[in-house]
Amino acid sequence: MTFFETAVRPVLFRVGGGDAEQAHEFTLKRLAGLSPAVRAVLRRRYAVSAPTEVFGVRFPNAVGLAAGMDKNGVALPSWPALGFGFVEVGTVTAKPQPGNDRPRLFRLRDSEAVINRMGFNNEGAAALAARLSALGPIGVPLGISLGKSKVTPLEEAVQDYLDSYELLHAYADYIAVNVSSPNTPGLRTLQDKSALASLLGALVGKVPVLVKIAPDLTEPAVAELLEVCLAYGAAGVIATNTTLSRDGLAAADQPRAGEAGGLSGRPLTERARKIVHFVHQETGGKLPIIGVGGIAGPDDAARMFDAGAALVQLYTGFIYRGPGLVRAAALTRT
Repeated sequence: MTFFETAVRPVLFRVGGGDAEQAHEFTLKRLAGLSPAVRAVLRRRYAVSAPTEVFGVRFPNAVGLAAGMDKNGVALPSWPALGFGFVEVGTVTAKPQPGNDRPRLFRLRDSEAVINRMGFNNEGAAALAARLSALGPIGVPLGISLGKSKVTPLEEAVQDYLDSYELLHAYADYIAVNVSSPNTPGLRTLQDKSALASLLGALVGKVPVLVKIAPDLTEPAVAELLEVCLAYGAAGVIATNTTLSRDGLAAADQPRAGEAGGLSGRPLTERARKIVHFVHQETGGKLPIIGVGGIAGPDDAARMFDAGAALVQLYTGFIYRGPGLVRAAALTRT
């Protein structure tokens, strides 16, 4: 057990009477307030140099922070200090939106999992653009995850994504197109062949564009999606988003299984790895993959790389294991 797991995590898990979203907000606020001196100390402890180049972008190491942790980019200078080789902000939408009603974020401790139904709560693309403009470079590559505004009809989705893209692409090393969250009604239909073709046709060109896919797709559906990605110049795939499945939950967490939303964490480990392997095999390695889902230890990261991932991202594993996991995962590539 690390210092984070024995001393820091218990404190964070008690914030707000155990409310996961309050703990999340508390943590972001503290990270945003770290001084340059403290960040330098953390960097010496956690940073790993294991450079790699993927879709034309050079990464100081292959372990990134997944979208959803810092939606509005409020703590961007601190993530590299915790060892991350890249950071993905968002998911951001063209229009600001509050997201779904609270409570909407739940820990399933025995399963090392989280269920969320946040609903793309964010300050909007214009606010993120202003923050990034004022901040400047953060020292590691920055990905920006784009989603559809809830109030925008599906038939206007392409323009909605394009509005965000035009405001933000200048600040991004890559753009992630999130068409796979289960928490925005109808969003996953944008993974369908014709809808995704229209979307990529509008967005691909100025910076690398990656498509984030759901773990609940069948292999034939993934294969069809990959055809569109290759045909329309997508730079890669992010596999995977959260799942609607509740397979693999510990007995103590079964009462939470009925909560609506996407499940992330340990129960997703094997499914995410299998999809990464399928994407790698199906494309013959032509489409770089960011593997995400259920990485709770360095062995999980190593298996994800072995399955074909060029990069990996952490979210739920970071919540449970802290920055020591970032370093341990990055060291698997040295």
